[in-house]
Amino acid sequence: MFTGIVEELGEVVAVEQLADASRFRLRGPLVTEGAQHGDSIAVNGVCLTVVEFGDGEFTADVMAETLLRSSLGALEVGSRVNLERPMAVGGRLGGHIVQGHVDGTGSILERIPSEHWEIVKVALPAPLSRYVVEKGSITVDGVSLTVVEAADDYFTISLIPTTLALTTLGLKQPGDPVNLEVDVIAKYVERLLGPNAQETVK
Repeated sequence: MFTGIVEELGEVVAVEQLADASRFRLRGPLVTEGAQHGDSIAVNGVCLTVVEFGDGEFTADVMAETLLRSSLGALEVGSRVNLERPMAVGGRLGGHIVQGHVDGTGSILERIPSEHWEIVKVALPAPLSRYVVEKGSITVDGVSLTVVEAADDYFTISLIPTTLALTTLGLKQPGDPVNLEVDVIAKYVERLLGPNAQETVK
């Protein structure tokens, strides 16, 4: 479980292409402090398992399903990534409930700078549109954000200087892909209130 509050701007230091997967080695001195084999670390919002670690770096295997559903397949040596360790029980929930299970990918459509913040317009896949609402929460590349405008095929977010400086969202340009995770509570509510609700709830 994560909160979508990025802890560190990391970097891809090696990529190994396997038959049906990829192995990434990533640099993140902060998130690897006290790391153990099998720990989880969110990389651009994707929950990955630590396979090896040392000297401020860690290795994670990314299976074909994850590469298909996320933008991790586009990463290359030198790519910057958002890193976050799992939420500690009893800690503050600074963002919202984030699982690290990407629901789909979008792309940056437009950046509109202003004096103190920047509005970013993001393409929204049709299957995810019903879960995105104005003033609701969404995770973009692992960053917990508030939706400013929600349309059928896009949404906008407002980024403060801290987010622009400390995450990859300050680097993304129009056309760049981003990982999207919608609010899991909305998906559970939809499931419970769906056509089979009366049959499953007794």
